[in-house]
Amino acid sequence: MSIYDIRAVRPTLADRAADARAWAENCASIAKMGLRVGPRRMAGHLSRIKWLPYLLQTNVILDMMTRSRTGAYREANAHALSGIVAGLAESLGGLLSDPEKLVLHEDLVPPEILMGMGLTPWMLELLGIVAPMIASDFAEPYIDAAEAAGTPPDVCSLPKATMGLALMGQFPKPAAMVTSNMPCDGGMASYTVLEKSLSVPTFRLDTPYDFHSERAVTYFTGELFRMIEWLEEHTPGRMDWDRMREVCEERNRAAEAELALWDLMTRKPAPMAGEPVYLGHMMYMIASPATPLGTRYFQDLLARAEKIAQSGQGVLPEERYRAVLWNPPTLIYPELFVRAEQEWGVALLMDMLSFHRHPLVDTKTPESMLRGLARIIMQGAMSRHTRGPQANFFSDLFHVYERFDLDMIWMAGHIGCKNTMALSGMFREKCRERGIPLLIINYDLSDSRVVAPHQIRDQADAFMETVMKAERVK
Repeated sequence: MSIYDIRAVRPTLADRAADARAWAENCASIAKMGLRVGPRRMAGHLSRIKWLPYLLQTNVILDMMTRSRTGAYREANAHALSGIVAGLAESLGGLLSDPEKLVLHEDLVPPEILMGMGLTPWMLELLGIVAPMIASDFAEPYIDAAEAAGTPPDVCSLPKATMGLALMGQFPKPAAMVTSNMPCDGGMASYTVLEKSLSVPTFRLDTPYDFHSERAVTYFTGELFRMIEWLEEHTPGRMDWDRMREVCEERNRAAEAELALWDLMTRKPAPMAGEPVYLGHMMYMIASPATPLGTRYFQDLLARAEKIAQSGQGVLPEERYRAVLWNPPTLIYPELFVRAEQEWGVALLMDMLSFHRHPLVDTKTPESMLRGLARIIMQGAMSRHTRGPQANFFSDLFHVYERFDLDMIWMAGHIGCKNTMALSGMFREKCRERGIPLLIINYDLSDSRVVAPHQIRDQADAFMETVMKAERVK
């Protein structure tokens, strides 16, 4: 992590207190996870699992999120990070302590059904997302392992990192694994390697190509019922529809708070932005949704944004520009928007992984719950934008641009994402027609050897200087 790219502000006593609270809460969450796993078993995991020490260094991200900020925004970032660490520690505790109930799931197959069955979910791609934000070179040995085993070099580095972790024996053996045919060929094909290397029974959901139609919803609801039957056959989990209803209602409460937060963020200046928005969504709407921790997270963030809005101020000291980041975030350089705020006054208000138009789940019957989840899964992060016709990619983007009254679009041009890279020319044309400034950042999601973190920084700086004709914040 290149935190020294970011100028530290002089913290107030309140800033120091917020940092200290978050640091203490992070340590408490990790200690609680260690006690759940057990000291002896935890010691064994630490000696065998090479990635575990990385996830115990999350206070590095705390420093990145707070050192350039002060006041209400610093406090919001500190509290957000402690909330995210709490969710990560909760998930990690389940991974390391409940192998007989452990079910590994793809990032586009959210775990609500597993939770309703009393199983312990773990999102396989989570390590490849979180750990490079702590150490930009984290994924590289695992990418190399996947390529050495025959994976083509041009496949997305996130599934390659996940495959490499499995090939190097870095996942505990689960009871089962569930995946789908989303979002892309590389992600889908990786589960053949994962199934073989983990030697685990695997269920594959079949997602229709035209996922917007009611016919698709009916078909995919049947797929979810079929998955439940398969899980009951291959795991100790049993569906409890009352528990499933509680899970869905918890998800609804969190979603309502998040949607209210987005409504507030349409104001100028915005009362919330950056990491609390997109990292919170990544943790509590993708990796570990439908938990009381997640509901409290979004309700707290909403309350903080409301307080800032009532003051008539924005969350940035000076909001000069408003932007959206399309495509997955720059994991190897998470400081991108911290630095953009500090150097150029750019507020990141929304990103592609966060934005959705998911319905709330109707909890009246088992059928209605699964129909609601069917819509959410089929229109999940990346799948709703990078599968199907080009309209799926652009319609949400231009809606976000108008709804949040943005000044520019930043596109994270991950070279391993063939679906979105194929749209680059069309992307430029559509933005040119609308008079929208567009930055396409050339980089690789998880491999810092392709484009170094400082080169990502330099591309953003050059865009702001030459296209936006901006002056640096003094």
